[in-house]
Amino acid sequence: MRILKLALALAATFLLLWQLSIPHKAGDKNLPPLGSFFNPFTGFWQNADPAEGFRGKGLDAVLPGLKGKVEVVYDDLLVPHVFATNLEDAVRVQGYVTASQRLWQMDITTRKAAGRLSEVLGPRTLNTDRLARRRGMVFAAENNLLGWQKLPESMRLLEAYTDGINAYIDQLSPADYPIEFKLLDYAPEHWSVLKSSLVIESMAETLASTETDLAATNTLTQYGQPAFDSLYPEWNPKQTPIIPDTGQWKNLHVTLPQVSPPADLLSGVETPDDNLFSDNELNGPDPYLRGSNNWAVSGERTKSGHPILANDPHLMLSLPSIWFQVQIHTPDQSCYGVSLPGVPGIIIGFNDDIAWGVTNVSHDVSDWYKIKWADAGHNTYDLDSEVRPVTTRIEEIGIKGRPSLFDTVRYTVFGPVVYDYDPKSPLRDCALRWISHDMPPPDGMMIFMLLNSGHNYADYKTAIGGFDCPAQNFVFASRSGDIAIQAQGRYPVRGHEQGRFVQDGSHWQNAWQDYIPQDQVPSMKNPSQDFVFSANQPSAAQTYPYYYLGGFDNYRGRRIHERLSALHDATIDSMKTMQLDNFNRRSADALPVMLKLLDRSRLDAEGRQLADEIAGWNYRYDADLLAPTLFETWWDSCYAKTWDEMYALFKTDRAVLFPEAWHTIELLEKDTSNRFFDHPGTPVHETARDIVLESFLSMEAYYHQNPDKKTSWGKAKGFAIKHLAQIDAFSRLDLIVGGHQNSPNAIKKNHGPSWRMIVELGDQVHALGVYPGGQSGNPGSRFYDNLVDTWAKGEYYDLLVMHSAEESPERILGKQTFSPK
Repeated sequence: MRILKLALALAATFLLLWQLSIPHKAGDKNLPPLGSFFNPFTGFWQNADPAEGFRGKGLDAVLPGLKGKVEVVYDDLLVPHVFATNLEDAVRVQGYVTASQRLWQMDITTRKAAGRLSEVLGPRTLNTDRLARRRGMVFAAENNLLGWQKLPESMRLLEAYTDGINAYIDQLSPADYPIEFKLLDYAPEHWSVLKSSLVIESMAETLASTETDLAATNTLTQYGQPAFDSLYPEWNPKQTPIIPDTGQWKNLHVTLPQVSPPADLLSGVETPDDNLFSDNELNGPDPYLRGSNNWAVSGERTKSGHPILANDPHLMLSLPSIWFQVQIHTPDQSCYGVSLPGVPGIIIGFNDDIAWGVTNVSHDVSDWYKIKWADAGHNTYDLDSEVRPVTTRIEEIGIKGRPSLFDTVRYTVFGPVVYDYDPKSPLRDCALRWISHDMPPPDGMMIFMLLNSGHNYADYKTAIGGFDCPAQNFVFASRSGDIAIQAQGRYPVRGHEQGRFVQDGSHWQNAWQDYIPQDQVPSMKNPSQDFVFSANQPSAAQTYPYYYLGGFDNYRGRRIHERLSALHDATIDSMKTMQLDNFNRRSADALPVMLKLLDRSRLDAEGRQLADEIAGWNYRYDADLLAPTLFETWWDSCYAKTWDEMYALFKTDRAVLFPEAWHTIELLEKDTSNRFFDHPGTPVHETARDIVLESFLSMEAYYHQNPDKKTSWGKAKGFAIKHLAQIDAFSRLDLIVGGHQNSPNAIKKNHGPSWRMIVELGDQVHALGVYPGGQSGNPGSRFYDNLVDTWAKGEYYDLLVMHSAEESPERILGKQTFSPK
């Protein structure tokens, strides 16, 4: 009996150990093997950092490939200051130290871009992976690599950075893996230059892949050309372009190409009765990512007499943070700024002589072409009456726990046919032409390396000339006094409205035939106004001879221009107030018009009280104010009631192009009887006055029924910085901040200034910066989110620029030495 009990106990123990050693499922999610996850020697316990937040044990390392000793000094923000005798050694160590803090972030970023999430997350991410492959993300990354390989110096630095990352990975044991690897039960794999390219393509997808071709085509089909032209003017007369007309284009004569009318998407296709197409992934009133600002002010407008540069790129915010701060010091440079984990060099920053920053240009460089198939199997297509074969690319998508999916993607001269696997997709017969698919210039990877070591305006111009995608407004300032800005990128020479709609892919004349010459890309140096700036607004004045389209800001640029024009004796504090400015020019345009149209005699006492609250408002979206909460509800209701016909289509999952807010305000002010103010199906003809009153009463009723929603703006809008894997325990969900997407401080629910930087270029550079996160990617480190509260309060850190590894200011946390093998 005793032996039987012992056998049963041993069997139960082995069964328990076996259960703890295998993965389990909770609903549709996979859990890691609980035994290894809770193991005190290798599990998540090992991811807790010391209280001081700095792991001193075993920091010094032998790093194969180094030519000399490299010292890394960590300051009190865990920023590494890399001191090397040459740039190759510096970026090799940059790769190592970046991986030591952000390895899982680097891995998951490249997996998403490459369509490889399902390998570790299972079938729930299969559609995401499939779309990434079919949009040609890996194809674009491979073309980048082909371009870089033509310049040995680029590849030498990229390979050194890659080797540094892999040297870090190779010395890890399972106990050392970042916690996300343990949670998802997989191991880090070696880095490659292709993965660095995928990081860049991930940013290109965010910043240079938005378009409204399908929505515009649907809307044109629904309303016809005259109504479309009236509803969707491409130029806002109140806009302040980045590059004004100073006569620089008067002798520039450009012949724009002729293109055929938009594609007939209805031909030979079964469609709904209203002849509109649906596509959930493409719907949305505002598909463009906007919010970034930068400017440079000459010494003529500053108190010190030295130029000041400011930049705050706005992106989707996450933990770990998008950026990683670093200083790179060699005999040829001493550069400080932020890098993209997975890419060598510094993207936004400064050195002893120059500073630079970027905002997204927002040009549309992504077009759809309807293919005319020549055979039932869609293996050939017509182009100018000639039959062309497609090329195919077999994509193997690994799926955790399942066999791989093998997906055949057809490529045409325009690009991949993305949705042909889906018979219900409105774009099933369309090919995607995307600028990021093109092979970049060989020196494209060197741009930031050249900026990092630049000394003057000539170096800046030489460096950015090789940058093609995603197009960026590069602002510049130098210690010698120059300021400049350039809307740098590679832009197709377009015919009028070419790319605004889905185009006919059976005619080569509709293809991009040429690109705007580099010396004709909008730029400006040392203007008489003594400042340059950008805020995602149009690149150039309406007189610029080239046609371009995109999703452009209409408000922040105007506000920044107003403030810079009035600026004298500017200081770093002046720049802070501009970056933190919650004033909303859209609301300042709309509210006086809406109050003028509002019939107060038809309001009850509660309504008059609400109207008084809004009327006394200063148009600032400060976190503690009630008025912006009330106005946003009123404005949203007014907008929706004006364009209710379009919202009806939108709610049926139809891709619809919505009129811009500035044009809606213009109609409220100047065309109060416009037919779109009328509700279809009602016996009376509503006007703007009716819509304004209706929407106000709707707002009043909403807050009467939901008094808990009638609260300050910071609480009402909500704001969170989520972990990349959407793990709430690793996120910051408790933040209350002001700002609005149309304010310079353009903060939305999960989007905002990803890096605030201000640099004064005097005899000694004075720089401030902050981003909403921390240097470490480890949720168990105090450096994981230690900058978030500082950022949320609108405060900054003095950035520590070191000139020697032997300096020992109070802000030094520790040192690390890398030696050649």
